[in-house]
Amino acid sequence: MLWRLSTGNLGALRRPQWVPGWRGTKTTSFLRRAKSVNGVHDQQTPSTASPHRETVLLPKTSMPMKLVGRQQTDMELEIQQKCEFSKLYSWQEKRNVRENFCLHDGPPYANGEAHVGHALNKILKDITNRFQMMRGAKVHFVPGWDCHGLPIELKALSELGEKAQNLSPMEIRKTARAFAEAAIEKQKSAFIRWGIMADWDNCYYTFDKKYEAQQLKMFYQMYTKDLIYRAYKPVFWSPSARTALAEAELEYNPKHVSHSIYAKFPLLKAPPLLASVLEGSSPVSAIIWTTQPWTIPANQAVCYMPESKYSIVKCTNSGEFYILAAEKVSSVATVLGTEFEVISTFLGADLESGSCVHPTIAGRVSPLLPAHHVNLSKGTGMVHIAPAHGMDDYIVASRHELPMDCLVDEDGNFTEAAGSELENKNALAEGTDIVIKMLQSTKNLLKQEDITHSYPYDWRTKKPVIIRSSKQWFVKIGNMTATAKESLRKVKFIPASAMNNMVDMTERRPYWCISRQRVWGVPIPVFHHKTKDEVLINSETIDHLVQLVEKHGSDIWWTLPPEKLLPQKVLSRLGDPDALEYVPGQDILDIWFESGTSWNCVLPDQRADLYLEGRDQIGAWFQSSLLTSVAVRKKAPFRVILVHGFTLSDKGEKMSKSLGNVISPDVIINGGQDHSKDPPYGADILRWWVAESHIFSEVKVGSRILNAARDNIDKLRNTLRFLLGNVADFNPKTDSVPFEEMYIIDQYMLHLLQDFGKKVTDAYRQYDYGKVIRHLQAFYPSQLSNFYFSIIKDRLYCEKENDLKRRSCQTALAEILDVMVRAIAPILPHLAEEVFQHIPYEKEPKSVFRSGWITTSTLWKKPGLEEAVDAACKMRDAFLGSIPGKNSLEYDVTVVIDPGLLFEIIEMLHEQKTSGMSQLSELMMTSQISLLAQDPIAIPADAIELKGSYEINLEGICEESSYKIIVTPSTKEKCPRCWKYTSDSPNELCPRCTEILA
Repeated sequence: MLWRLSTGNLGALRRPQWVPGWRGTKTTSFLRRAKSVNGVHDQQTPSTASPHRETVLLPKTSMPMKLVGRQQTDMELEIQQKCEFSKLYSWQEKRNVRENFCLHDGPPYANGEAHVGHALNKILKDITNRFQMMRGAKVHFVPGWDCHGLPIELKALSELGEKAQNLSPMEIRKTARAFAEAAIEKQKSAFIRWGIMADWDNCYYTFDKKYEAQQLKMFYQMYTKDLIYRAYKPVFWSPSARTALAEAELEYNPKHVSHSIYAKFPLLKAPPLLASVLEGSSPVSAIIWTTQPWTIPANQAVCYMPESKYSIVKCTNSGEFYILAAEKVSSVATVLGTEFEVISTFLGADLESGSCVHPTIAGRVSPLLPAHHVNLSKGTGMVHIAPAHGMDDYIVASRHELPMDCLVDEDGNFTEAAGSELENKNALAEGTDIVIKMLQSTKNLLKQEDITHSYPYDWRTKKPVIIRSSKQWFVKIGNMTATAKESLRKVKFIPASAMNNMVDMTERRPYWCISRQRVWGVPIPVFHHKTKDEVLINSETIDHLVQLVEKHGSDIWWTLPPEKLLPQKVLSRLGDPDALEYVPGQDILDIWFESGTSWNCVLPDQRADLYLEGRDQIGAWFQSSLLTSVAVRKKAPFRVILVHGFTLSDKGEKMSKSLGNVISPDVIINGGQDHSKDPPYGADILRWWVAESHIFSEVKVGSRILNAARDNIDKLRNTLRFLLGNVADFNPKTDSVPFEEMYIIDQYMLHLLQDFGKKVTDAYRQYDYGKVIRHLQAFYPSQLSNFYFSIIKDRLYCEKENDLKRRSCQTALAEILDVMVRAIAPILPHLAEEVFQHIPYEKEPKSVFRSGWITTSTLWKKPGLEEAVDAACKMRDAFLGSIPGKNSLEYDVTVVIDPGLLFEIIEMLHEQKTSGMSQLSELMMTSQISLLAQDPIAIPADAIELKGSYEINLEGICEESSYKIIVTPSTKEKCPRCWKYTSDSPNELCPRCTEILA
């Protein structure tokens, strides 16, 4: 029993229980203690060759020590079947509980095999769901797939080769559907093998009839709110795919090479405020710089920044006069290989009402206009404007009513309107070269050089994109920006920095292009007039289409004639059906619109507790989900957003087939063709890797990392196996020892266990699974394996089966086992279930996942215990350090402490529960120990004397006490059964063992 220390009366020691508030000021790391204990495990384990072997209670468990090769994967498959992993989601869904937890699954593309990026994402979600379920919440998680769009269409068609060129729209759709369905089955099988908990018979797919019908409703709902409109605007355009792209469908190639130019725009009309300065000067030109010379023929203006200073300079080489930003004078002169003489400096606003001559098209005027998108980080501070080929250019042109003619077609080639020299020439290839030659011929090219820079590419075709104006459908983001930002303030972001990125993305997008010029997708439900720029869409047409799609799917847009797609009421108003002047549109919805409205189709209350996806979704699925929800409900569809990084090789490289560093989750789990190179690790090692990773940055994976994960799990496995083996003859219902009657060291371990359980639970609640792993690794190797397990073996193996000291220890071990198996369960479900099945005493239910979360007792919280154990461990470290490499049981130890607080707490450890066993002796790992308040009368000549001090701080009372440790060779003989030096004669049992075997 532990006694209470009263700060009011330190002499009143023997009271019924320990004061919970008796706290120490510091907790010594068990890493130090472990160092002292390492290497002495076997000293306390009786030899298997001993004649008394059968009298020793050694651990017993059928759980294998290690699973090698295919044994690991076979065991996991057996566990999944035996523990009914496939039924777990349905079981928890039927529970009558108060709390719900909804994690909305962002749908992956159904366009290939499952990869490690999928593993990172799905396993993070599963760890989250399993924890929430175990702690008592009903989990709502419906896996989904993004089934439409260009990625799937292109992959499906690429498998057909030349045959794909002559396919009808319906043949393309049929081919794409078959490809998507096959990919879904492959990915689904992988997710199930990883142990992902879900109802796999009830997933959501964006090509489902009901899902498609919901898209039509959502489109119309936003259309009636004047949030969707059709307009002629510049958009990112993929010539290789012949379709518009959203910003989320771009990837940036940092090694793209462009032809950059410095060109002159000769001044036609001098700005009135500069007329006197320019009077009598030779011709003056504005200098522009661009990396896209192909846009020069579409130029409609030259822009400047009104608040910045500009200069008129004279070129010393040519004698010509130029206008450019004042702060760019020196750098531009250097690039052009000349010197500029500054003639005059003025504010940009003074350029107002001036105009220039177009540098390649005679007779065209390019006005000088103010614009706030002009910056001075690159170029000259003068920017040429091509409204059809630039987002900012379009805004300037709209404000000043400039022409917006597009000179490039859907294939990226110049049209007839660009002139005979450029017609049919590719804008990014030979068209650029011709434009440069045109500038040379008009003597308006100052310099041309290649530049390597970051440039947008179509993320599917891996080809460069252009910006070109076309008639598209858009969402008015500007109208929702304020509401969207206000909604985001109510959302928790993990990490917090992701919120700023999300807000910035929302502010940067004035509109969102949601139309695509493909056939594999949901059609935009609009009918176009054959000769007029009119569209037909109303509640009647939408209701009719929704009914058709719910019954037949969106194929009807391509299979039914127009008169069947329109309701009879509308047809009667339009006149003769045979002379119908409206035809179905040929655009489909952006797949981000489809997946972004999944909250409306999947979530029970249209709002999730958590969205968890990769960093790239900040500008993609997170963004489209936010905008569609704000558009119709004025609130975000998520309460928490967790953002993780991308997977890289263990060298920090992006995975690619060309580098040969792609790692397949299937190979990780089942092994490759050569098991010596690619061994089968099993799913739990894959899951440990996910949990252990610093997910908010880039996540590396490779054989070195996986081997380390396997080693960690093997150590954990052995720890759990030790726990199982030592409770083989223990039944908690009949053998447990009440906490207040337990050994102090056992109470101390439960005190640590309660703290461990709280920390692990808090880490799971915070979605910080790396911290869960760190808490595990701080607990089971050092505090359990290297410390506690080492000192309790004598009690476990050598005492009578039902001895109170042994049952006290087993009570602690059973509690530790219960907490440990639950702590690892969300991360390592296969190992947790394997351990749970090997627990020897009866338990219901038969699955750890159906038995709840960690439970500990508040009675276990005894902070003052840390002072007692820590003080004793410091003394033990000194003792063991004085006999390096020797058996500590061969020595007797005398501890001398002056009367005071330290003596009193050490005396508690020295008290015996029953005869023959001192807790201090157990902790010090010696056969015999004495505790004195003063030096003994005589100290043997061969004794080792060690001195030290220890500071105790309990409830505001601080006291430093000195101590002395006297180490002498044991005067007793080694007991052949327990190996302690407590026998009176050689080869004879010690009194304790004699009594046990009597």
